[in-house]
Amino acid sequence: MIYKTKGVCSQAIDFELDGDTIKKVTFVGGCSGNTQGVARLVEGMNVDEAIQKLEGIKCGPRPTSCPDQLAKALKEATGK
Repeated sequence: MIYKTKGVCSQAIDFELDGDTIKKVTFVGGCSGNTQGVARLVEGMNVDEAIQKLEGIKCGPRPTSCPDQLAKALKEATGK
């Protein structure tokens, strides 16, 4: 699934789920090292656990962040 991000440097998040498990995450744009790190940390993680850990993270003065956008994408994909 491709999720178009809002309010952050990355333009989109491409991710794959296998049931409730995150299989692959790739951020398009954004801070390369940070987004690669977040992607690797959540791969293999349960969707609910990832949402719980990432939701609400802010980037500086912005009300959202790339990790928060990933949580929103996962919620949208799973209907949570």
